[in-house]
Amino acid sequence: MSTAQPGPGPSTEDSIFVDPYEPEYPSSDGEPMAESTLQYQWIVTIKEGIAALFADRDDVFVAADLLWYADRTDKYDVVAPDVLVVFGRPKGHRRSYREWVEAGVAPQVVFEIDSPSNTAAEMRRKLAIYDRRGVEEYYYYDPESGKLEGWAREGGGLRPIADFRGWASPRLGITFKAPRRKDALVVRGPGGERFRTFQEVKQAADEERRRRRRAQRQAVAERRLREDADLRAAVQRERAEAERERAEAERRLREQADDRAERLAAMLRELGVDPD
Repeated sequence: MSTAQPGPGPSTEDSIFVDPYEPEYPSSDGEPMAESTLQYQWIVTIKEGIAALFADRDDVFVAADLLWYADRTDKYDVVAPDVLVVFGRPKGHRRSYREWVEAGVAPQVVFEIDSPSNTAAEMRRKLAIYDRRGVEEYYYYDPESGKLEGWAREGGGLRPIADFRGWASPRLGITFKAPRRKDALVVRGPGGERFRTFQEVKQAADEERRRRRRAQRQAVAERRLREDADLRAAVQRERAEAERERAEAERRLREQADDRAERLAAMLRELGVDPD
């Protein structure tokens, strides 16, 4: 499989997305987005990591915990992946993802993060739904155990990914490393950059702000040192100039005194008086 397939771009009428209000298709199923802080952390980490990868593309829509309706005639045929990715649809705010509003484009990649209430039967049901709806890639992660499973479309259906070693998402280009221990999933982008949690992103941003403040303080201190050095140099130049002017004035006074003495000696010699 190739990596990071772009998918079709949005049509002209999709360039500014408008989500029409259809009250018969609720935007909430009454369930919380996450049942634990650990589940929430991974939903946000994966969603924001993928969104950052495609930040410069207007035709990639990424969402978390958004109700996905596939059949306009059956409002009960609905599922809410923890994260869904759609190539070929514009970015924008949505109350839900309704395929008939989205030019019939179904999400190509979905993620589920295990929650304490999930059962094996529930996860099999979701796998069947995603298979039926044409999902190309489906990933399931249990942050409590470190278990990672995935399915990719092959031969008309979703087939298990046998080994994640060397595996890269055909659509996203991301790779996975999930040792079987709690909270150990490592997701990397096509360039090898690791998806970071919100806390890690915040810490990095805080450190960058601290670094900038340190650099600003250092720049101010260095500027003040330069100003002080310039001031001392200016004072030294003024003193040197004053000393030069004083020496010049003394030289002129000596010359004037010598000139007067010479004229007086000449006058005495004219009068026949020896000035010496």
